[in-house]
Parts: sequence; C-alpha cells; structure tokens
Amino acid sequence: MKDDIQLADQFKLQFEKLQKEISKIIVGQDEVVRLVLLSIFCKSHSLLVGVPGLAKTLLIQTIAKALDLKFNRIQFTPDLMPSDISGSETLDSERNIRFVKGPIFSNIILADEINRTPPKTQAALLEAMQEYAVTIAGQTHQLEKPFFVLATQNPIEQEGTYPLPEAQLDRFMFNILLDYPKYNEEIEIVRNTTSAQTTQIHKVLGGEEIVAFQELVKRVPVSNHVIEYAVRLTSKTRPTGEISSEEAKKYLEWGAGPRASQFLVLGAKCNALINGKYSPDIEDVQAIAKPILRHRIIRNYKAEADSISVEKIIEKLF
Repeated sequence: MKDDIQLADQFKLQFEKLQKEISKIIVGQDEVVRLVLLSIFCKSHSLLVGVPGLAKTLLIQTIAKALDLKFNRIQFTPDLMPSDISGSETLDSERNIRFVKGPIFSNIILADEINRTPPKTQAALLEAMQEYAVTIAGQTHQLEKPFFVLATQNPIEQEGTYPLPEAQLDRFMFNILLDYPKYNEEIEIVRNTTSAQTTQIHKVLGGEEIVAFQELVKRVPVSNHVIEYAVRLTSKTRPTGEISSEEAKKYLEWGAGPRASQFLVLGAKCNALINGKYSPDIEDVQAIAKPILRHRIIRNYKAEADSISVEKIIEKLF
C-alpha cells in the first residue's frame, strides 16, 4: 500500500510534466490533452472529433514524441484494405511463406480520418483494439504493449465517409470534441507556427513506466457508492431499463452498455490520481462522464425535432 501511494504521487508529477511538455506545441486544448492522456493510462483508446485545422493530428504526434514509444500513422482512405493495416503473408525469395507486419504493430497508432474507409477495413482495428492481437491466416500475432489507437474524425465533410459501426465506437473510451481556440490562443498559435523557431519535445515516459501506471490505476480502491453511482448513471440512459430516466424514455432510442460503467469507474480512478487523491468520488465520475457517454447513446426523432442535444440529456442525468 505504501509503495502504491509513492507511485501515485510519482504518477501525478509525471502527468503534470507530460501536460507541460505537450503545451509547448499544443496551445489551449488543456481538457483535450487531459482526456487523451487519461485514456492512455486507462489502457484504452480515444476518438477525436473536430473540424479541419484544430491540430488533431499534431496533438497525437506531439503526445507520441513525449512518450518514448513506437508511433505509426495510418491515413484512412476509401481504397484502404485490411491487410494494409494488419499485414499479410508473402512468399520470400526462397518460396517460404513469411508474415510481413503492417503498421498496426506499434505502440501508438494514429488512425487519421477513420471514417473515410469502408466498414470491412474499419473492422480490422476491432480485434487489435480489444484483444491487443491480430489474426492472419489462422495465426494470432500479439501486439506490443502498451498499445493505443488514437483516431481522428472530421464531422463536416460527410461525402464519401462511412459511419463507424456501434461495436467499434463502443471500444473507444472517450469521444473527445475539439472546439475552435479562443481569440488570444489563436494569436499565440499563429505567432508560433509562422516563425522560424522550432520547439523540441523531450521524452517524459517510456513503455515500462506507462504499463506500471496502468496497473496502478487498476489497483486504486473505489467505494461501493461510487461504483453504484456510475452504474446508475449508465442505467438511466436506457429507455427500457429498470431505472430509466424520463429523458431517456422521451428522447433516446438506445442507451449505453456495461462497458460505459466500466470506463466511468476506471476513468474516475485515473482522474482522482491526477488530482492528488488516492480514491475517486462522485465528482471524478462526473468529470469524465460526457466524453464516455456521448457516443454510446442514440437520440430518437423527437430529440432531433425538439433540438435536444446529447450533451443536454447527459447533464439532466447528473
């Protein structure tokens, strides 16, 4: 227990150091950076949604530089094939079958514009995201740990895009919305990006340290009332559930599944640690609830007709 407390204190310091290092390049997206890092230390994946030019790709590249890990970028296009992600078997010069690894064999995967590729190719990520392995021709190949998929999606240009399947959306811990920078932040961004000065990003953490912190997050004790609150919050999103809320019955077609409850508790544990607490409370659950629930609940026609947003529905659940 004493060792875990020392490790928790170290984790808080390293998390703050990571945020400071990333802020050298990324201006004003503090909440976005916090959520992406939370998902990494919860051994999970994140989906970043925002209009072009909001530095989604740059953010992930900067995080990869601050972490001493292997990094691969996969640009998703309509003609991308599953083998372009996972790899394939080929014949070498001696006519022996050899497996050639695809870009998925890395620690951090940037799945850029993930909704631009067909569902068949999107499904190639499912096994990797859930099982941390890929199966080619009946052979299972384990991926290196730690492993994260950080995907980006453009909400405007919908022509030629393919909506992500619900099964894949559910595997992302967070759906993170990026907004335009504030006026003063944009001035700083333009000043930094139009000068000849280059900023160096220093390595903060390596793979072994990240895995150790991931295990620490799992060991964080949590009281029953916090777990019950997380499960109750998820259950209230289900229109036909035992404790369904009035908003869910009126405005929702589908609610969140059990994975949402798991992520709420896991995220609350990590959020508590970065705030110097050794156990989460209800406020920690609420702090990460929106990005966990927003892509797991589906509005009905009445919600759209009444202009009731997912955000408003989640706020009512609190």
